[in-house]
Amino acid sequence: MALIPFDDRDGFIWLDGALRPWREAKLHVLSHALHYASAVFEGERCYSGNIFRLRDHTQRLIDSGRILGFEIPYSADEIDAACIATLAANKFTEAYVRPIAWRGPEEMGVGAKATKIHVAIATWEWGAYFGVEQRMKGVRLAMAKWRRPAPDTAPTASKAAGLYMIGTLSKHAAMDEGYDDAFMLDHKGDIAEATGANAFFVIDGVIHTPTPTCFLDGITRRSVMALAKKRQMQMVERVMPASDLARASEVFVAGTAAEVTPVACIGDNTYTPGDITRTLMEDYNALVRKNPAEVMKLVA
Repeated sequence: MALIPFDDRDGFIWLDGALRPWREAKLHVLSHALHYASAVFEGERCYSGNIFRLRDHTQRLIDSGRILGFEIPYSADEIDAACIATLAANKFTEAYVRPIAWRGPEEMGVGAKATKIHVAIATWEWGAYFGVEQRMKGVRLAMAKWRRPAPDTAPTASKAAGLYMIGTLSKHAAMDEGYDDAFMLDHKGDIAEATGANAFFVIDGVIHTPTPTCFLDGITRRSVMALAKKRQMQMVERVMPASDLARASEVFVAGTAAEVTPVACIGDNTYTPGDITRTLMEDYNALVRKNPAEVMKLVA
């Protein structure tokens, strides 16, 4: 099946305050973001007509822009409304939503205070990130050679486009070796995350997850932690040495795209999806289909 290029599709994209035909939503080749990675974005999913934790995603987009030194020229209410309008224009109730904000072409060079901040929101139908069949078996992760950078060397608290370059490099290298994705350590050699999802490890019946000192404290991550708490499962957030990879019996990753996905192996370490993984996967699948008010009660 041939892939449909993302610049040649039917539908509408919200760009700088208005819905535009998909193919007309363009930026100039000399946009600052293309050359200097001055862009922030979000990944969101819509289930049964509702975007899961929309305001949390919108606020993180605004906060990420501020970390990169720019103010997004729309309020959280306006961005929320634009996300909903973009879904409606494309007639989607089950979809992925991608808001992005970036520095434009008004100035070129490392210094770019005169640039205008542009915002776009696109949406498309996107099923299971790893495929339904593979997801249930557990994904296979290679160990990445790249590490998550220290927070004093990169804006690691933002969902910034430039931070994903090493994720792409790591995932491509893993796929070339027959894996589904890659797993990354942090700059100190401790456990971090997959290329686009946070990780959880079941060790002696207790769920452990690395403290996000140099990578995103994901919205899905926080949702899973709240679900585990509701189940009275013991959850420990801590710095995790790489040696813990060999101690876990179950591992799963969590993110907007990945949702909750079991892991079959990380490098030479193998795992078997068990009751904790299956329970939290089922709980998360149920959570995302609740109305927004119910969601916030459950994850508060």
